[in-house]
Amino acid sequence: MPPTRVGLQIAIVGATGAVGAELLSILADRQFPVGGLDLIASARGAGRVVHAFGREHHVQTLASFEFKDVDIAFFSAGTAVSQEYAPQAASAGALVIDNTNAFRMDKATPLVVPEVNAHVLGVRPSSGIIANPNCSTIQMVRVLEPLDRAFGLDQVYCSTYQAASGRGLTGLSELRTRSLQYLSGEPVSAPSNRFPAELPFNVIPQVDVFTSSGATLEEQKMRQETRKILGRDDIQVFPFAARVPVFNGHSEVLILRFRRKVDIDLACDSLAKAPMIKYYSGQGYPHIHEVSGTDHVHVGRLHTDPEDPLVLYAWVAADNLRVGAALNAVEIAECVCARGLVQCRKQRAS
Repeated sequence: MPPTRVGLQIAIVGATGAVGAELLSILADRQFPVGGLDLIASARGAGRVVHAFGREHHVQTLASFEFKDVDIAFFSAGTAVSQEYAPQAASAGALVIDNTNAFRMDKATPLVVPEVNAHVLGVRPSSGIIANPNCSTIQMVRVLEPLDRAFGLDQVYCSTYQAASGRGLTGLSELRTRSLQYLSGEPVSAPSNRFPAELPFNVIPQVDVFTSSGATLEEQKMRQETRKILGRDDIQVFPFAARVPVFNGHSEVLILRFRRKVDIDLACDSLAKAPMIKYYSGQGYPHIHEVSGTDHVHVGRLHTDPEDPLVLYAWVAADNLRVGAALNAVEIAECVCARGLVQCRKQRAS
């Protein structure tokens, strides 16, 4: 479906990256009303030709791009880029949907997972920006929300097993290249560019940089964002994040403590009926290679603790590029359009 004049003018900042490619695919798959499309990247990606919506688009440079005609701008080019350019886009009148950590904890910026807290999008935010949560947080809160309603969350213990795609296309490329080198016996002389240690055949107990407390920024994000999205500052969240040699798809172990006794049948039913969750009954569980490329959060191995009726265990897996980034961003865009928070500026001016 080629863009037409009757749709919205869409800009994608970071269009040549892994999430940018997923955004283009999902916008087309869900027939989002794209009237015009601006693909934007750093100077390194500028000039590249990308085929989307039935035509070729030349990637533009961010430094020289003006957002004056843009209705919705998706940002997925890193925190520093968003900090500098997202407010400029919002000031020019675009509604920004930002996929970085730049504005997630800003009080004027809603942090949204539509299946969980779409109600916060009652009005257009004063900042002009809507934040897309961290990929690990998105798949976790999608599971937590129906269980919180059923039993009242008290404590969340989460261990993550995060894929190389969380570091973008270069992270994927590095894992692929280094794995082949290891298997063929070739020496690996240069240090890793995308990970704090060699990822092939390894598990790295560090995702993002360390904070002063000894936790990582990834773990801090999960704690803060979970509370903001669920509107539950009283929940205790104990995350631990690790990187594993998987190309795509994040997995999580959840150990949840509630304020009311867990009825396992009700817990199973709550997840089975939750939107965009695929629940595996009994002793079933998802495999990460089956999860990649799908739009659901997959939940299996749900069971109570034999010694504590307030505790529930779950195994959770999702495609971090789709569910944990691009799909959530497009769902936010669909939500604001449905609620009349964004309209085509070219149509209003005509």
